[in-house]
Amino acid sequence: MTSTDDPIPTKTASSTSPELTAPPARNVENQTPASGFGAPGIRERWRTQDQLKIGSLALRGLGFLFSFLAFIIMATNNHGSGENFDNYEEYRYVLAIAIMSTIYTVAQLVPQVHELFTGRQLFPPRNLALLDFLGDQIMAYLLISALSSAIPQTNRMREQEDTIFTDNSAAAISMEFFAFLALAFSALISGYKLSNDSNQSYV
Repeated sequence: MTSTDDPIPTKTASSTSPELTAPPARNVENQTPASGFGAPGIRERWRTQDQLKIGSLALRGLGFLFSFLAFIIMATNNHGSGENFDNYEEYRYVLAIAIMSTIYTVAQLVPQVHELFTGRQLFPPRNLALLDFLGDQIMAYLLISALSSAIPQTNRMREQEDTIFTDNSAAAISMEFFAFLALAFSALISGYKLSNDSNQSYV
């Protein structure tokens, strides 16, 4: 009886060692940048900044228009027989704030229009954002203060007799209210821009 011994397989070094494979190459060209970074993020920030500039310019333009109308209506509100605006302290206050608001909005519009046509800013962006924010808030407060002081006086006069003098007074007060709304919304935009500038300075 013959027996055939099966050869015992021997393990070679090549069979036991794992195959070394090169890591997959990274596709650098097709990588998607993280949100907020890269060219898409920069374009999005530029688009937002442009929209804020246009919105701020439009609101200050409306503020100038309504302030100027309030100034004209109240300054010409003289009808004799005691129906003159300068006979009432409240109406003199309305006129004074309307003049201040008209001058302020013009002073704010000049650098914005200059930047719109030339692409250059007259003042550093950080300082300009702070001045816009503080100026809008102060002017909005003065406008609401003036119209709040004149409303009771106008209501008392209209209860006695409704004349062209009281109608013009009410119209001037309404214009100042619209100017207040425009500058109040402009203050919100100024605050947003100031907050963004502060965040970017710490990045």
